[in-house]
Amino acid sequence: MKFIDLRSDTVTEQPIFMKEAMFNAEVGDDVYGDDPTVIKLEELASKIVGKESALFVPSGAFGNQLSLFTHCSRGSEVIIADSNHIIAHEVGASSIIAGVQLRAIDSPNGVLKASEIEKRVRFENEDIHFPSTSLICIENAHSSGNVLTIKEMKEIYEVAKKYNLPVHLDGARIFNASTALNIDVKEITKYCDSVMFCLSKGLCAPVGSILAGSKEFINKARKKRKLMGGGLRQAGFLAAAGIVSLEEMTKRLKEDHDNAKLLAEELNKIPEIDVDFNNLKINMVFFKFNDNSIDTKALVNYFLENNIKINDVENGLMRFVTHYWIKDEHIHKVVNTLKEFLSETK
Repeated sequence: MKFIDLRSDTVTEQPIFMKEAMFNAEVGDDVYGDDPTVIKLEELASKIVGKESALFVPSGAFGNQLSLFTHCSRGSEVIIADSNHIIAHEVGASSIIAGVQLRAIDSPNGVLKASEIEKRVRFENEDIHFPSTSLICIENAHSSGNVLTIKEMKEIYEVAKKYNLPVHLDGARIFNASTALNIDVKEITKYCDSVMFCLSKGLCAPVGSILAGSKEFINKARKKRKLMGGGLRQAGFLAAAGIVSLEEMTKRLKEDHDNAKLLAEELNKIPEIDVDFNNLKINMVFFKFNDNSIDTKALVNYFLENNIKINDVENGLMRFVTHYWIKDEHIHKVVNTLKEFLSETK
């Protein structure tokens, strides 16, 4: 491995056994519905998350936006945490693709209180000035490193059902959430009507995500996927990697979580660093420098010179992400390199 890459779990290259599965995949034309490997992946995915049907999509953002596009009528309103990926990191796509308004609730760690959601539910006939609420969106695991509890999920879902509203779950890292909670993933997904989850993050697939829900929902989404340019042909080569992701890679995520904890503990021994242990629930370590004079751009360059890739600070925090290719010895090299940088810049 040339670089130790802590920028994200999206950087994971494919292990040899996944590449072999891709090479040997049986394929067809998925737009015609006759790619056997895609069909197998979708059936497996729907079974694992406890939904009637599933659809292979090119990316997580694509799956989230396709869900909004399928659930919502144009000009309606979606209730969402202001820190969720759909609103914070998907380029404003919901305004263009689904044509919806996002009604954001302040939520640093992605936790939406059911009472705050209920205050914001609006109906088309309630007031001439109001849009109607069409969807509630939640994220679990959250990109802050937090994991919503089953109690929090259930309370949100109960409010949604009270007003006959669907719930979409951005579950990009849902298997990290289930690993952190030590429960079957279906215990999470039973509190949503649709769920998107990524195959291409910590699960190591090169491309692709899954959108799952009822048969009626997925049938509608399949046509809208085509409209959005997501109809793929011999997609079985990619789907084969996704099958390995679900059958094999979901079982080893605790290793990534344990490595993140080790990394956090070692970083916290450095006096200049303050680690956010409150959000150390999955494979992400967030920390800040107590000394605001630290040149983080210089740090990024210093790490790169030492064959380590990291992202610069965002919102005052550094983020290191563990994954399949990050092992114990890499963690110690990262920590020692950081110590060297701080020593040289004093």
